Amino acid sequence: MESKMFVFVCLMMVASILPAKNQENTEDKTLSPYFVVLSENPDVDNLPLKETSVKAGIAGVIADVTIKQTYVNSGKNTLEAIYTFPMSTKAAVYGMKMTIGTRIITAKIEEKEKARKDYEKAKSEGKRASLLEQSRPNVFTMNVSNIAVNDTIVVELKYTELLVPEKGQYSFVYPTVAGPRYSKKNNKEASLADEFVSTPYTKAGEMPAYDFDFELNINAGIPVQDVTCHTHKMLISHPELNQAVAKLDPAEIKGGNRDVVVNYSLQGNKIESGMMLYQGEDENFFLMMVQPPKKVLKENIPAREYIFIVDVSGSMHGFPLDISKKLLRNLILNLNPDDKFNVLLFSGTTGLLNSNSLNANPENIDWAVRFIDSQQGGGGTELLQALETAYAIPRPDPDLSRTFVVVTDGYVDVEKEAFELIRKNSGNTNFFSFGIGSTVNRYLIEGMAFMGNGEPMIITEREDAEKQAERFRNYINTPVLTQIKANFGSFKTYDVEPSSVPDMLAERPIIIFGKYKGTPAGAVTLSGKTGRKAYKQSFYLSAIPPNPAYSALRYLWARERIKYLDYMRSNGYSYSDSQANDEAVKKITELGLKYNLMTNYTSFIAIDEQIVMKDGELITVKQPLPMPEGVSDYAAGYEMADISAHKIIIQEEITEKRIFEHVEMMPQFPGGDKALFVFLAQNIIYPLKAIRRGIEGRVILKFMVAADGSITDIEVLKRLDPLLDKEAVRVVKLMPKWIPGRQNGQPVNMYFNLPVVFRLQRQNSKK
Repeated sequence: MESKMFVFVCLMMVASILPAKNQENTEDKTLSPYFVVLSENPDVDNLPLKETSVKAGIAGVIADVTIKQTYVNSGKNTLEAIYTFPMSTKAAVYGMKMTIGTRIITAKIEEKEKARKDYEKAKSEGKRASLLEQSRPNVFTMNVSNIAVNDTIVVELKYTELLVPEKGQYSFVYPTVAGPRYSKKNNKEASLADEFVSTPYTKAGEMPAYDFDFELNINAGIPVQDVTCHTHKMLISHPELNQAVAKLDPAEIKGGNRDVVVNYSLQGNKIESGMMLYQGEDENFFLMMVQPPKKVLKENIPAREYIFIVDVSGSMHGFPLDISKKLLRNLILNLNPDDKFNVLLFSGTTGLLNSNSLNANPENIDWAVRFIDSQQGGGGTELLQALETAYAIPRPDPDLSRTFVVVTDGYVDVEKEAFELIRKNSGNTNFFSFGIGSTVNRYLIEGMAFMGNGEPMIITEREDAEKQAERFRNYINTPVLTQIKANFGSFKTYDVEPSSVPDMLAERPIIIFGKYKGTPAGAVTLSGKTGRKAYKQSFYLSAIPPNPAYSALRYLWARERIKYLDYMRSNGYSYSDSQANDEAVKKITELGLKYNLMTNYTSFIAIDEQIVMKDGELITVKQPLPMPEGVSDYAAGYEMADISAHKIIIQEEITEKRIFEHVEMMPQFPGGDKALFVFLAQNIIYPLKAIRRGIEGRVILKFMVAADGSITDIEVLKRLDPLLDKEAVRVVKLMPKWIPGRQNGQPVNMYFNLPVVFRLQRQNSKK
């Protein structure tokens, strides 16, 4: 006998919502962010992180930042807290300490594996300990063990970064929350560095569980002006002419769900251009920042080809996709008549406007705008497939300058593979990346631009779209300096980054790091071409004495070299310990240990020798994160119903593997995806025999959505169990006519893949 059951139906637009706990020992289950369901057990404090406070100071072009995380255990059991948080990709994290009452324990930098072993040993011995690990260069995980009842533990982190002005404006960015990541990796494939993906989130619109505070002090040496913050309410003051202070308004105490961005300029829009020298005990460091010429004549700019690659996945639903549409319309409508362009949309599938790039005439531009406006957002984020498709587009003319523009929130975990692909093609393509959303994966956005010798651009607010579109046009319309070379003369430099300076496409300073030996002497000359003219600028070192205030240069140089090794290693960036013998990994580890820096292969560890727990159970709690402001619940799954019966979970991921040209619309169930899943919930009968035998898994169906909307050619691509295979096919046959896909303006037959995952979930477990 078969029995119809109540079901819990989930719309899986980006990732599964099953918690890590339910995925243990199940190799075919993917890493998954999930919506948190807090335990009702009063003995467990589910929210041990109570406050994050940030104090930043800027001297010249160098920022020094201190982050304090306060953990409190108000429950009745000893806790281990795990907290995932973002960090600036430009940050050099050089210090950590743990404070318990009046005791201060300064953290040591150790090789990652040793630090993890030391932490686990201290945890098992009942000692308080804190471990800071890097999961990605912009994602960190803090573990704090044996937080005793009524304990207050403060962990303090310190980092420094270089601020690079653009058009005379400086911008300090503090990332607040790591957004959910789409991943197809299963537990067997995932490394320890991937575990942050299975992080709990609260629903969109819910305020962070912890308090947030922020203060920025700017000391520039010359008058500071136009200090603004559009992301948060700030109390801004000027204690002195050359100083400014921005403090978070108390009303923003729950403002930790979006990045903090503070902009300012110096009197006359001046740039701190020139040389900075630091003389250390065993090594000397320099930094050269040069403001290139402002403009070139328009007639010297060649015609170009632009390929716009746009993310329309589930995490882009709503605000991010709306902004993307506005941005793309703005960019395409302002192309020059002799430019060529194409548009490629990607989610779980890839849709290409045309097999060849088109002339930027009014008819083609109108077609492209309609193509973009038809998107709603849904499905996975198949970035690699989109990039491969874009690189395969025939080049219309070998003399045209090709530029890729990728628009995404970056919620994927294929950074390594994307960097490898872009690097392989970087010699013939400029690369710009737009990050859209209140909190984006800046490492991916910035890394793609770095590998493609282009520039990253971040849009966090709706009104930023037009400004960033204008900024992009300035970059592509005015290549201010090319064929750049640095001549150091008698200045004995070594370990210079970058080894060669790429073309500069806008009014942005050129940055060169390095070390030097002996006493600075002679001149450093930078030369290049702007338009048809030669360019040259010299800096005479006798007039530039070393300054002990520039000690951060040693951290910044080491971070730049580490970043270079991360990106440029022969096998691409690796998060796996299996690459431990790789020469680049060895060099990164050595740099981290020598300069006391966090890397993917070094970690900070602090251990309090006092034993606080000899017996009893240590409860591990993952600190839930707020969904970044403006990001839809689709980024981690969308809850449609919660019927507490046997709780059978049916997951659907809708994907389309084929690549079509001129695809204005993919096939859709009447009423959209939500209506499809409601239909499945109302019609699927989970066979009782399968329930009793505990059968779980995935059935993948393939069927044709004909031009008239009918369903034909149903095929089981992946079988699970005869009972479940049969049930999946039966329900598809019951479906009403779909809205057919359209290609070149006409309804067409299209195949559709529908994976249906049947999974049993026990009561009282997390969703």
